[in-house]
Amino acid sequence: MTALNHTAVSHTVFHLLGIPGLEDQHMWISIPFFISYVIALLGNSLLICIILTKRSLHEPMYLFLCMLAGADIVLSTCTVPQALAIFCFHAGEISLDRCITQLFFIHTTFISESGILLVMAFDRYIAICYPLRYTTILTGALIGKIGVTIFLRSYGTIFPIIFLLKRLTFCQNNIIPHTYCEHIGLAKYACNDIYANIWYGFSILMLTVVLDVVLIFVSYVMILRAVFCIPSRDARHKALNTCGSHVCIIILFYGPGIFTILTQRFGRHIPPHTHILLANVCMLAPPMLNPIIYGIKTKQIREQVVHVLFTRQKS
Repeated sequence: MTALNHTAVSHTVFHLLGIPGLEDQHMWISIPFFISYVIALLGNSLLICIILTKRSLHEPMYLFLCMLAGADIVLSTCTVPQALAIFCFHAGEISLDRCITQLFFIHTTFISESGILLVMAFDRYIAICYPLRYTTILTGALIGKIGVTIFLRSYGTIFPIIFLLKRLTFCQNNIIPHTYCEHIGLAKYACNDIYANIWYGFSILMLTVVLDVVLIFVSYVMILRAVFCIPSRDARHKALNTCGSHVCIIILFYGPGIFTILTQRFGRHIPPHTHILLANVCMLAPPMLNPIIYGIKTKQIREQVVHVLFTRQKS
């Protein structure tokens, strides 16, 4: 009888609620979402155009930044338009295939960004510890291979999740209290055993994002050791200043995610809508603020942005 119930009905359409408990505020919430999305699209697109068109910026650090900007555009586009459709038009209906496609691109892009941040830490390590060999180590060919490796790692690790979800029978509730689909958030509505989904998701998290954080930490320990061995105070300050933008982006990318995990683990009395808002901050804040941080803190990019925006207006 149980087997019959599991096979009788399997939902192929789900309904995303948006932010439960704040339904009457959805229209107002859509305003900062829309503004953040526009800033993310314009800022990252401008960053990519400037880096690709200016030969003086065809250096490893800026090429990795270009990859990060591209990933930011994909990440925000995977989540924000869907959220805006829910907030403004109550268009929360989503098919199972679309839901799986959305979570696939969200998770792959997130892992890609984590990989890019790791490579950027490695870039800073080479630039500070081996400045004379910087351009000979990080050649154009190696940067291309690194980009392909990041892409293959993220897609290769997330691709099995499609089959892990496709094998499930979704005979429970088809109402998802969120603005977008994610792996375990969808799997928990299955009647089947999701033990494999839970452990695979945990393994991927540990082998990608957590490992990246550990390696980034190790990279900066080695960078700090090298910097404090420099006799000149000005040279130490200059070396640390080149890492400032990257450190800000690392905190911005991993910080909200760590805080979200802690609130989910220990904040049992925190309202559900707070968890949903924090999850959206993880998707919204980095794409919006990354180009601003690099635009303000990196002189070469700041000068090019001023040249593009204001020189053309005068002419």
